[in-house]
Amino acid sequence: MSSPTQSSPSTGCPVAHHAASAGCPAHVSARAAEFDPFGDGYQQDPPEYVRWAREQEPVFYSPKLGYWVVTRYDDIKAIFRDNITFSPSIALEKITPTGPEANAVLESYGYAMNRTLVNEDEPAHMPRRRLLMEPFTPEALKQHEPMVRRLTREYVDRFINDGRADLVDQILWEVPLTVALHFLGVPEEDMDLLRQYSIAHTVNTWGRPKPEEQVAVAHAVGNFWQLAGKILEKMRQDPDQPGWMQYGLRKQKTHPDVVTDSYLHSMMMAGIVAAHETTANASANAMKLLLQHPDAWREICEDPSLIPNAVEECLRHNGSVAAWRRLATRDTEIAGVPIPAGSKLLIVSASANHDERHFADADLFDIRRENASDQLTFGYGSHQCMGKNLARMEMQIFLEEFTRRLPHMRLADQVFTYVPNTSFRGPEHLWVEWDPSQNPERARPEILQLRQPVRVGEPSTHAMTRSVEVERVDAAAEGIVRITLRSLDGKPFPRWTPGAHIDVECGDTGLSRQYSLCGDPDDRHHLQIAVLREPESRGGSAWVHGAVQVGLRLRIRGPRTHFRFDESARRAIFVAGGIGITPISAMARRARDIGSDYELHYSGRSLACMALLPELQALHGERLRVYVSEEGVRNDFAALLAQADGDTQVYACGPQRMLDALKEACAHWPEDALRVEHFHSTLATLDPTKEQPFVVELKDSGLVINVPADQTLLAALRAANIDVQSDCEEGLCGSCEVAVLAGDIDHRDLVLTRAEREANTKMMSCCSRACGQRKIVLAL
Repeated sequence: MSSPTQSSPSTGCPVAHHAASAGCPAHVSARAAEFDPFGDGYQQDPPEYVRWAREQEPVFYSPKLGYWVVTRYDDIKAIFRDNITFSPSIALEKITPTGPEANAVLESYGYAMNRTLVNEDEPAHMPRRRLLMEPFTPEALKQHEPMVRRLTREYVDRFINDGRADLVDQILWEVPLTVALHFLGVPEEDMDLLRQYSIAHTVNTWGRPKPEEQVAVAHAVGNFWQLAGKILEKMRQDPDQPGWMQYGLRKQKTHPDVVTDSYLHSMMMAGIVAAHETTANASANAMKLLLQHPDAWREICEDPSLIPNAVEECLRHNGSVAAWRRLATRDTEIAGVPIPAGSKLLIVSASANHDERHFADADLFDIRRENASDQLTFGYGSHQCMGKNLARMEMQIFLEEFTRRLPHMRLADQVFTYVPNTSFRGPEHLWVEWDPSQNPERARPEILQLRQPVRVGEPSTHAMTRSVEVERVDAAAEGIVRITLRSLDGKPFPRWTPGAHIDVECGDTGLSRQYSLCGDPDDRHHLQIAVLREPESRGGSAWVHGAVQVGLRLRIRGPRTHFRFDESARRAIFVAGGIGITPISAMARRARDIGSDYELHYSGRSLACMALLPELQALHGERLRVYVSEEGVRNDFAALLAQADGDTQVYACGPQRMLDALKEACAHWPEDALRVEHFHSTLATLDPTKEQPFVVELKDSGLVINVPADQTLLAALRAANIDVQSDCEEGLCGSCEVAVLAGDIDHRDLVLTRAEREANTKMMSCCSRACGQRKIVLAL
């Protein structure tokens, strides 16, 4: 494909017609021609504004902007992942060129903004990022928590009794700015001036100032540049003080070729904006979104443990970064659309975060969404926002303070306005109202002493609980109770598939146990589990049998499915032993409902201790085979599975000895014909005396980390500021899966099939390791 030239004035085509031998490479549709990211539609709701593109034309050329626009999740993540083909060099380029008068003003101030971590290409970028990363790690960020809490408390104190406040002007702008200044090591002075300069920098880079506004904006940006330089010179006088810029000055002494003077000056200016404005906007967006969804607001007020995942969902649903920009360095394709070298891309991450292909019911605001942290608001890969966890910390503390002290707060009537620009967004004002006489602390001053732990880093699925009520408790068999749960608000539960389980928190014991769902997946208003009281219980089943009664409120997580029923298989054999019937019963019900060919084999010690038996007999008739050991009837797995069948899948759940016997009986069957669900695992337990350290290269992030013998891969990744979700951390649930690009893996989980292990393309980071002291490469 030929190199791009100026757009054809008659068509708006990104490639001049005379330059293309095979005709025009891009058709500009009517919707693409109308695309205007500076208009009110985009400013108010970017994902909705480009919904048509996400659904019909995921990659299109905008003649008004002169950019290719990308709108789908997988395409945008792939662009983030490949920073060689898709250079970040234009990320800070002025999207609207300034006129000669404004340029002259900038030149008069000596404005010379250079490359920063945001827009720097390789090979310069990663050496600097690695060198300057340490202050952003979760461990290093913990020292800032007391300051964030103190500031938040002080600012709320100022308006708590007023009954009305503009949260942007009165806290959400000022506190992140002060935190940013502390983090960078800047003195707390000239705050109003810095605020003015920060907005000017946003408008100058990502906005469309009118010609008459450009000169004023240029003066503000020039002053911002000079102020950043003066502050940096002050820091040079005492570089041993705390702060990221002082950290950079110290690194400059040992790596002067990596951390240069011009680089530090540019980072001083860019850092104030990056650490301040995006967090301020994200916090304002989150409060607006939560107050627009009263049920969600009420839930986090009642249960602050939901706050970490609510922050992730706010970042997904309405984050402060709507889009990023990239430059194609070679001819390439995105979603089958040819992109010529030199093309500019606007990658709308806000649209990716609403892509139904990745987020089910993407427009639904769900503070318990399990994959909310897959959001691309922070970017991804080697240019992912380094300050993401500082932003998470601030947002969590804001929400904790507001929900505790102003749970009765509501949005005032207002029209929301935004600074027009393509990339960064947050309301300029956020007016709220409340009745001060109802402030909880007036009646209960002790609530001011409460504190919710801040999760610095991506929230695990432990932060995604929902409250339910026990509607029924029935004896399902000897030593087994069947528990029916209903939602408190009458709303339907998330859809679940056979084989799914929920995690039940056992009161205030600190215990949490997983139980398979055994009800009807079509009943959206109830969940059912059956729990065996085990003599050697670790405490979970004993608590359930002793404490659970009708009317009790429980906290659960899920439903979640890792033991899946393949409905495309021609035939299924279901094998259950004891309480293992719970997931198998739901699978067999589904097979019956869709008309599959199947048989169900159920083994137990006695008829009296076999749960769900009457129901199973009614549903499955002759397809059900029952084996009662005390009657001398046992399932002969060797006979049952004597004839291998490539069109049959075998599903099993039960005691480990039964699963081992099945595995032996299926040895001659096709790979992965047998799929099993395990009850327990001890494979994540490390014995440092028997383990080997290993090295992990993170391909997408450009990092290399060492995993010592006494640390799991999951812990090492989190310590390196890499987001990986987890739940059971026993190798049972599959939530901590990461993609493997190279290296041999010592698989220790109970999730992956034999074929998946042999393919060596993924691993469970909570328990699996590299084989020996070898190096592995992950797609992170």
